[in-house]
Amino acid sequence: MKKKLFFLTNLAFLWIAGICLAGEAPQQIGVFILNHNVTEFKDYVIMETALPIRHMENIEEVEIKSMKGIKSGLIAYATCTAPGNIVRIKLKYKDSSKKFYKELLKRIKKKFGEPDEYNGDPFHIVLSWKWSFIDKNNHRTTMTLQHNTMDTEEKIGNSIKLTNRGLIEEDLKCYKIKALDQREKLRRRDWKVMTPGLSGWDLYVPR
Repeated sequence: MKKKLFFLTNLAFLWIAGICLAGEAPQQIGVFILNHNVTEFKDYVIMETALPIRHMENIEEVEIKSMKGIKSGLIAYATCTAPGNIVRIKLKYKDSSKKFYKELLKRIKKKFGEPDEYNGDPFHIVLSWKWSFIDKNNHRTTMTLQHNTMDTEEKIGNSIKLTNRGLIEEDLKCYKIKALDQREKLRRRDWKVMTPGLSGWDLYVPR
């Protein structure tokens, strides 16, 4: 039992160490910086395009303006814990070639080490490598580099995504608490008792 516990403890330590030693957690791509307020980049984004993310309504996303070397992108930011603070950066590069992808991958590996996992398909239609880090605030940050040749359900070409998952989780907790508080206030309001115009068992029996 002790040997098993020792083995599992060492395994967990090596996993955490692997994340930490992969390199200092990246915080910025181009002009955009995680945990900085989106208003700092008002000249680079189109705030009128802001929409909540499906199934993650506490986070909103805005489109970026076309930039040198960048074709398009989405900047996601929190709305509860620190409203406006960027939690995710997704950019698509103008150069969609595999040559560009290979060169970018080589440079990222040199700076941040080997990726932690491969998320692409086995046929290499979509090449996708993911790195995981723990930043100075103990937040898990992930970075994904992708090259897509023909899958129309994914972004064709080369794209990169940088996400602070710790900030997203904190904002979600805040959002849920506020939503529960609001529902509780509604429940406790002195609502008028409604009369549906039915009497006797007509009120209870399905029709």
